[in-house]
Amino acid sequence: MEAALSNGTDREDGPAGRAPPPVEATWLRSIMADLRGGAVRRRLSSGIARRLRALNGSADALSGETTEALCNRLFVRASPGMSLACATEILRRFAAADDAGKRAFLALLAERYNADTERLTRAIERYRDDPAPERLAELHAASEPRRQQILRRLNEAPDGTAMLLAMRGALLAGDRAMPGFSALDSDFAHLFSAWFNGGFLELRRLDWSAPGAVLAKLMHYEAVHPIESWEALRARLEPADRRCYGFFHPRMGHEPLIFVEVALTAGIPARITDLLAPERAAMDPEQADTAVFYSISNCQRALRGIPFGGPLIKQVMDLLRRELPSLRRAVTLSPMPGFAAWLREQGAAGTVDAALLAALERPGWHQDAVLGQWVQTPLMRAAATYLITATGRRMDPVARFHLGNGARIEQLDWLGDLSEKGLGQSHGMMVNYLYDPARIDGNLNAFARNGTVMASEQVRRLAASPAPARLLGRMFSGGNGERER
Repeated sequence: MEAALSNGTDREDGPAGRAPPPVEATWLRSIMADLRGGAVRRRLSSGIARRLRALNGSADALSGETTEALCNRLFVRASPGMSLACATEILRRFAAADDAGKRAFLALLAERYNADTERLTRAIERYRDDPAPERLAELHAASEPRRQQILRRLNEAPDGTAMLLAMRGALLAGDRAMPGFSALDSDFAHLFSAWFNGGFLELRRLDWSAPGAVLAKLMHYEAVHPIESWEALRARLEPADRRCYGFFHPRMGHEPLIFVEVALTAGIPARITDLLAPERAAMDPEQADTAVFYSISNCQRALRGIPFGGPLIKQVMDLLRRELPSLRRAVTLSPMPGFAAWLREQGAAGTVDAALLAALERPGWHQDAVLGQWVQTPLMRAAATYLITATGRRMDPVARFHLGNGARIEQLDWLGDLSEKGLGQSHGMMVNYLYDPARIDGNLNAFARNGTVMASEQVRRLAASPAPARLLGRMFSGGNGERER
């Protein structure tokens, strides 16, 4: 295990296939070289310079120790410099390790650094004898897995936060049957929920003048509507009626955590091409009455479970309302990525007529005016039923996100996304979710407590109406029939 961790050379890809920021032991030597050359001596006190020299020597001395020994050193009350040197060496080894080495280190954390059972037993007994607040605090401290202290120490090292994200990314990409997987993942989630608390996050507006490194990351992380070129990115950021905002963390530099793309429009749009068409004419933002959140991209897979989306939407809504008092509503233009799969399941169960599925399997069905006319009503009704009634794993993930943040289903959009992805995942259907500031909290609580899905009357009527499946059947059998009204 130790050899695999110490000698590997492959790097673990971070979220969405990006390599995590490197952590090199030579950072100390680099700083020392600057010190010797006088580049930063003027900015550092002699005390700091002496500490850096001591750390440089510590890093060299630690290179022969096992990784487990280095982890154990983090529990010893030594000088802050030694703790930092140990943490830096551990992260250097993890960054240099191959996949097997990374798994070995994660297994070490999961298996060797649980809570101290003897200490925990004593704390339980003392609390039973005397349930005072002090005893409860002792019990809480004793119940904490020791690896959390290791992770805290690692976070203090240069690039420590980014490397811990890479660690959890490696954990999530690995074998979930690994002993202690769930416990270790819970520890990461527990610490990240505190370190990435909204109070530590910075909301930035991202426009065409943003640093190139940030712009490149927007192109890379865009998860809903791919950005194929710099000109396409420019079209989303530069016009006066477009906005983009993201959350950043002070320890993550130019690395976004999540970002949202916003279009300022007159009315609620029903097609994504209306927003992304390169030849479209920009409108005066002062004339817009609707803010459209048309793409929200989570950038860090390792922060799964940390709720960034809801706070981001709420903060952007508040900011836009202050900037543009003419805005009357905030909506999304969202995909329905689970709809086509759900519809196939319903067809297999016999609850959706086979004629509808057969029509949707015809190449270019959406370009056939007659076929599209026959398909539109049953497909719209099926989509409404899906969004309102599907639960558990069958629930649309985008619907779960927006309903869980207090939105309601406002409008279904026929042929809203005719891209290959849109046709494959949702037969071209899109949906607008409405964020009404006066009702967000009530909607959110109803969904969280009872699974209640808030929807407009128009969408509810669609879901309550039976689909004209027989008419579709007669069409494909060569019979005559009028489209149901």
